[in-house]
Amino acid sequence: MTSTEPPARPTPDRPARKRPEDLRSHQWYGTGGLRSFSHRARTRQLGYLPEEHLGKPVIAILNTWSDINPCHVHLRDRAQAVKRGVWQAGGFPLEFPVATLSETFQKPTPMLYRNLLALETEELLRSYPVDGAVLMGGCDKSTPALLMGAASVGLPAVFVPAGPMLPGHWRGEVLGSGTDMWKYWDDRRAGIIGDCEMGELESGLARSPGHCMTMGTASTLTAAAEALGVTVPGASSIPAVDSGHDRMAAASGLRAVELVHRDRRLSDILTREAFEDAVTTVLGLGGSTNAVIHLIAMAGRAGVRLTLDDFDRIARTVPVLANVRPGGDRYLMEDFHFAGGLPGFLSRIPDLLHLDRPTVAHDTLREQLAGARVHDDDVIRPRDHPVAPEGGVAVLRGNLCPDGAVIKHIAAEPHLLKHTGPAVVFDDYRTLQRTIDDPALGITADSVLVLRNAGPRGGPGMPEYGMLPLPAHLLKQGVRDMVRISDARMSGTSYGACVLHIAPESYVGGPLALVRTGDLITLDVEARTLRLDVDDAELARRRAAWTPPPARFERGYGALYEEHVTQADTGCDFTFLARPGQVPDPYAG
Repeated sequence: MTSTEPPARPTPDRPARKRPEDLRSHQWYGTGGLRSFSHRARTRQLGYLPEEHLGKPVIAILNTWSDINPCHVHLRDRAQAVKRGVWQAGGFPLEFPVATLSETFQKPTPMLYRNLLALETEELLRSYPVDGAVLMGGCDKSTPALLMGAASVGLPAVFVPAGPMLPGHWRGEVLGSGTDMWKYWDDRRAGIIGDCEMGELESGLARSPGHCMTMGTASTLTAAAEALGVTVPGASSIPAVDSGHDRMAAASGLRAVELVHRDRRLSDILTREAFEDAVTTVLGLGGSTNAVIHLIAMAGRAGVRLTLDDFDRIARTVPVLANVRPGGDRYLMEDFHFAGGLPGFLSRIPDLLHLDRPTVAHDTLREQLAGARVHDDDVIRPRDHPVAPEGGVAVLRGNLCPDGAVIKHIAAEPHLLKHTGPAVVFDDYRTLQRTIDDPALGITADSVLVLRNAGPRGGPGMPEYGMLPLPAHLLKQGVRDMVRISDARMSGTSYGACVLHIAPESYVGGPLALVRTGDLITLDVEARTLRLDVDDAELARRRAAWTPPPARFERGYGALYEEHVTQADTGCDFTFLARPGQVPDPYAG
């Protein structure tokens, strides 16, 4: 499904081929000074002939492969396909290892390190003899991190999504990674299944390399990258182990060289219109709430101001058409891919898109979508038969979240979308895990579970704690959803009436810090409100008695993070990276 059409046509200011002396890498290799001699000599030391690299676009391949990241374990091989494409197009590929952000293993959360990978990406591209880049990622935080860093540099770049893993299987049932993990873990706590079944599920849930095959955060963000126009068409849904993934990687390498020659930079692609289309895509896919934070941060790096209000405005205009779990009721990403993938999905909503903007592969998105089709109307629904009539994420406001909060309401039980109940407050996730099953807490199905100190600074790193576990006694009664509120995030594979990203967070004194067990909380998704039903005078007394918690970190990267991270509503970027300003290229002579 990837495009093999030629890239944008040359114009007088964008010739078909750059002269060698116009390449950025020429500053390192092509001048007559001592430093240039040294750079050429050291490239000979690497084993390369002059004919292999001099006067050719140098393409950095930023690879997030590692032995501990199952989502990216195949990217070592895919990098070879990227190199193949770069060589074929007349470029010179250089592979750079960069930080791997494994959602599965990295603690307390890879979100703590998203900005670190973004910073590494930015400085690596700036400080080496690089004319363009291919960015290889896919597991949740790697996609925004790579694009944030590359956007800050602005060189021509193509993103290569890692691709979804194969569907899981267990006893005749097709499993969705993450989503079914949560489901069956609750069944185990309820006593419905035991250790034998869980042992079988361990071997059946994740069967191949690749990221989660549900419409979780990984699939949502790689789809957003394709909607932004920074991948070759159809790239985001190709299964990781499909031979088409190899071909897509090669096509991406070829495309990167062409982008350098035509001087089509990320700044040409990452426009206001592109980000609005990415938001439309995320909402129409019923995608992860995590995309809200990441798209706001990515837009900021591109000089585009994207806000929660943009998400709420667009959500009211786009239906959910992707019948993919957990927002949908049946299908997984492989089904979505063969139903038409993102090009097919976008072909159903052309009136909601900015079709005249450029992509890495075409002069306009309109050209890119020409001929796109949907091959299964149940996987990608027609407009008159949507999964939901409006976008899958709602933005809430109220005295409990003055700077906003979000809820993936299409993944919640409908009767909870308007609910008032008494709060049961937990000050940290460890306490919640230890005490949630205690009958003395008096938790009922009407209670509102509240977790605080799990935000950007309080988490630390805003972990995916937002799908709070339900008490075992309620699970045994058949209860599978309750209203849950936190300043944390939630895995895109998760589900339930979970209000997330409350801003400002409790750790910095947001209203969530003032909630007490027994307080009534009212959620009204239709009205887009979340309210703590406590009068202002009482809240003022509580605020006066509140004291800030001690710093999480005394030194190191954690201290840097804590001093500079912004709140969820502004993308959790670092203040010194998000602010506008120019950084000059280094002097290479």
